[in-house]
Amino acid sequence: MTYQNPAFIPGPTNMPEALRRAVDMPTMDHRSAAFAEILQPALAGVKRVLQTETGEVFVFPSTGTGGWETAISNTLSPGDTVLAARNGMFSHKWIDMCKRHGLNVVQVDVDWGEGIPADRFEEILAADGAHEIKAVLATHNETATGVVSDIAAIRAAMDAAGHPALLFVDGVSSIGSMDFRMDAWGVDIAVTGSQKGFMLPAGLAITGFSQKALERIEAATLPRTYFDIRDMRAAYPASGFPYTPPVGLINGLKQASEMLLAEGLDNVFARHARIAEGVRRAVAAWNMALCARRPALYSNSVSAILTPAGFDAGVLVAHAATRYNVAFGAGLGDVAGKLFRIGHLGLLSEAQALLGLAVAEMAMADMGLEVTLGAGVAAAQEFYRSDEP
Repeated sequence: MTYQNPAFIPGPTNMPEALRRAVDMPTMDHRSAAFAEILQPALAGVKRVLQTETGEVFVFPSTGTGGWETAISNTLSPGDTVLAARNGMFSHKWIDMCKRHGLNVVQVDVDWGEGIPADRFEEILAADGAHEIKAVLATHNETATGVVSDIAAIRAAMDAAGHPALLFVDGVSSIGSMDFRMDAWGVDIAVTGSQKGFMLPAGLAITGFSQKALERIEAATLPRTYFDIRDMRAAYPASGFPYTPPVGLINGLKQASEMLLAEGLDNVFARHARIAEGVRRAVAAWNMALCARRPALYSNSVSAILTPAGFDAGVLVAHAATRYNVAFGAGLGDVAGKLFRIGHLGLLSEAQALLGLAVAEMAMADMGLEVTLGAGVAAAQEFYRSDEP
């Protein structure tokens, strides 16, 4: 069996060997004192990565989708109203989940390639004098389009409207890779997963709850059992878990947090920004454009690259996988077939990024696209040489 390694999809990301080994551990009695030495540092480490002093962290055996469900089911009731923008596949999926749970959704449709319109949110919230909107949903980094939205601006819009709604943020492809400030941005529930910035296998839904969000859990009546944070809160002080925990993954989360904090969060964010800019220089050298409409929206964890009209980008992704054994991300939803994605988050260096760019160039040339071999690689090389860490 061969492996597409390194992979250039926006998650699951490449794993450092130290984290692979951390996850691969012997069976442990999770009711023993030894588990406390794993669980408590993992929770404390995630809290620091989220940049919160007052929030509480809850980790579930799941993925980011389970984190979405944790957010809504612990704070909302059937018939409640939420406000959300649909600007990519993952915001679309979260909206769909809300509807399936019997919530009313005030949906703002946004062109895929644009960010969340904070000004429009402010208008809607200001008009909601009865405060029927109970939560605002925001996808910080839309993985399908490579678009980052301004969460601080959304909080400012909520505050300007004088609205008491909770702010839920999907940080699945941003947390641990891009600046995320739970307390400073007034985020009430932050959601992420183990397989992105934390560089682990998929399998953990990671959530952070503000004190304001925690105050809503008793009044909420949406059904919840597996994702009930009340059970987690009751078990954590004694280092317990309401059901059998994935000890290896939690041990990996402990070490992943230590690794990120040892590097320094500012350095982690700068590294991602540097690698992302090299990829963007390559895209420009290919005479192609990003799905993200302008620089303020460019993601530092994934670049979604538009291919010429009439060309099926999915064929390019499949060709790179079969011919060169390298994985890129395909277009999803409204942009399926229109773009391919290069993930540049987690364990990735300039040298690895250059490998991905070189393979992308070969695949594009093989498929008849007008790309000069070496042009994108050279543009990225020039940037990486001039921008020292």
